[in-house]
Amino acid sequence: MKRRIDKQSLIVSAGVTVGVLLIVAGLSAGTTGREAQRIPVVIERMSPGPGDQVVQQAQVSVDFVEGYQASLTIDGVILDTTRLDELTDPSKPVKPGAQVELPPTAIFDPGNYIISYTPQDGAPIETFTQGKHTAIVRYWKIVDGPTKANSFTWEFEAN
Repeated sequence: MKRRIDKQSLIVSAGVTVGVLLIVAGLSAGTTGREAQRIPVVIERMSPGPGDQVVQQAQVSVDFVEGYQASLTIDGVILDTTRLDELTDPSKPVKPGAQVELPPTAIFDPGNYIISYTPQDGAPIETFTQGKHTAIVRYWKIVDGPTKANSFTWEFEAN
């Protein structure tokens, strides 16, 4: 004896199947996080990130994978860069706990491959005004030099 196919059950089953397939397709096609922001793979971390809101004295920093150096431009101001290893005289080692005076420039830490800038008195940018700001980081492999630099541009907002 052959069983009859219930048309209503068949339609409901087909609808559920199509719905599940659409959900799976939507989840697999969606891009979020680093992919959506198109952050280069050589950037491990950055602060503030694209679209972030920060206070007016917030530090801007970009952490690279090993072997990269960088420079920063914020709101069209090309910031001079000082390397941390240039701040001390190798013949006069810094005593443990001693303070090193940082200049009002972008600071590149060659030991950690991090470039950072903090607005301060006497610096090219003393504070981030309220509103949107554009940052550009130029980065290059140390062995290649700045002539082979790439760049990444993003915006953040100061409150």
